[in-house]
Amino acid sequence: MQPPAISYQLPAKSGFLALLGLTIVFVMGGAVAQDKTLVLRGGKLLTVTHGVIDNGAIVMYGGKITAVGDVSEIHAPAGAQVIDVTGMTIYPGLIDSETQLGLTEISAEEMTNDLVELSDEIMPQMHTAEAFHAESTLIPVARMNGITNAVVAPEGEDTLPGQDSFIQLAGANATEMLLIRDNAMPLNFTGDQRRNKGGFEKRKFPSTRMGLAAQLRQAFLDAQDYKLKWTDYQRKKADAALNKDKDQNKDKKPEPLAPKRDLKSEALLPYLEGKKMIVLAAESPSDLQTAVSLANEFKLKFVLNHISHTQPVLDYVASLKVPVIVGPIYEAPKEDERYDTVYSLPAQLYKRGVKIVFASYSAHNVRNLPDQAGFATAFGLPYDEALKAITINAAEIWGVSDQLGSLDVGKTANVVVANGDPLDVKTDVKRVFIAGREVPMTDRQVRLRDEYSK
Repeated sequence: MQPPAISYQLPAKSGFLALLGLTIVFVMGGAVAQDKTLVLRGGKLLTVTHGVIDNGAIVMYGGKITAVGDVSEIHAPAGAQVIDVTGMTIYPGLIDSETQLGLTEISAEEMTNDLVELSDEIMPQMHTAEAFHAESTLIPVARMNGITNAVVAPEGEDTLPGQDSFIQLAGANATEMLLIRDNAMPLNFTGDQRRNKGGFEKRKFPSTRMGLAAQLRQAFLDAQDYKLKWTDYQRKKADAALNKDKDQNKDKKPEPLAPKRDLKSEALLPYLEGKKMIVLAAESPSDLQTAVSLANEFKLKFVLNHISHTQPVLDYVASLKVPVIVGPIYEAPKEDERYDTVYSLPAQLYKRGVKIVFASYSAHNVRNLPDQAGFATAFGLPYDEALKAITINAAEIWGVSDQLGSLDVGKTANVVVANGDPLDVKTDVKRVFIAGREVPMTDRQVRLRDEYSK
């Protein structure tokens, strides 16, 4: 699909590559869309957006939800497959707002890890979509606990490690599973990006916080300059073409030379223009304030990430009026923090009016996403808000709320059937539908259990 032209008008060949990040491949279901009508009847529906229906029914066809309501209101179409889910709880597929699914398989085996490119600190031209491994055995594990969608992000050792992808956890290949390419870009300012490991003699730039800030600032300034050069080139090229038409008999002026392509700068342009979102990660209050100041300097649109240890400045966080990605909930508090610092953060943010979402920050622990939300309810987060944080809030932040995040007519039929509350660790997911098709409730662990329990 050819992307639309944009204001700074890179040449056609260059523009396609530079604007791949703006191309949205949002074919919900695609080749995996269902071919017959399914009706789930008799269960408790957690719609997320319009309350709870205690004795409900939901109709799915063509990969979409076509009807939702009380069983007395919903009639199964002729020829539909009706599944009795009496006693079950039905809710929308869950969304993990940061994972490394498809980028790693076995942590201890480097050949299976494609997590981050460490040859440079500024790598915005990297795309997780180009490394995503759709056949990962970790994806069925995540589905087994009701997760149907996820953001795939690189690890955080680089300041700008590359661009995220938004995926659906079912499909014949990576193309089918990729819903949005380059949906956001991490900007990491946690201190882990400093090149100061291995002793003083092995240090290299940037090894300090001021070095990180200076390097980031230069990268954005270079991208702004790059845009100006291309704009000037396009203007000169247009002027030359106009003069050529007017003065056929005069000496021809030489065509202006195009600036050299710079993939790093091209990748940053949509973010500098506010067309796409930065995921800004900072752990300490001082790191947070420095990183936010830098983002504001360049008018970047951002959400916050990894702020588990910024309790002293939560009022400042709230004043920014941006969403926050919370997690992992199992992170230990610092030595000078309360035991419940990490557990209570979601509730404290919610009380201050901050929209939150949860993330596992993992490939192996994505299945624990609903447990994170459940833990947060034990420390003050209202139940409804915890459920929203892994459904509709995430869909809104990532720009897919018209397709995902709730049981509403017209949305993609990503539906979970479980024998209890989705936030209860004792609950077992019994069925998962993605784009209206039921996915197998099996994974590598289940197959090994069945094989060795004979």
